[in-house]
Amino acid sequence: MEITLGGIAACVAALAFVVLVIALIRPIARLSGVLDRLADSLNELTNHTLPAIDEAAQTVRDTNSQIARLDTITAAAARTTEDISAMTTLVTSTVGAPFIMARKGAEKTKQVFRDRFGKTED
Repeated sequence: MEITLGGIAACVAALAFVVLVIALIRPIARLSGVLDRLADSLNELTNHTLPAIDEAAQTVRDTNSQIARLDTITAAAARTTEDISAMTTLVTSTVGAPFIMARKGAEKTKQVFRDRFGKTED
C-alpha cells in the first residue's frame, strides 16, 4: 500500500478534527449544563407567574363586580336626591305659598294703614 500526499493530508485533517472534538467536549458539556439550568429557571418562573396572573384576573373580575354594584348604588342615590329635591319643592310651594301670601297681605295692610293714618298725622 502506497502512502500518497493526499492520504497524509487526510490523516492530518482527521487527527485535527479529533483534537478539535476533544477540545470542544468540555465547553459543550458546560453549555449543556447552562441550558439545563436555564430551562429549570424558566419552568420555575412559569410555575410562579401563572398563579399570579390567575389571581390578578380574579381581582379584575371582582373589581368589575364591585364597580357594577357601585353604579347601582350611585344611581339609587341620584334617584333619592331627585326625589328629595322634588319633595322640597312641593313642600315649599304647598307650605311656603300661604306664608308668602300672608306676608304680602300684611305688607299691603301695613301700607294701607300707613297711607290712611300716616298722612293725617303730618
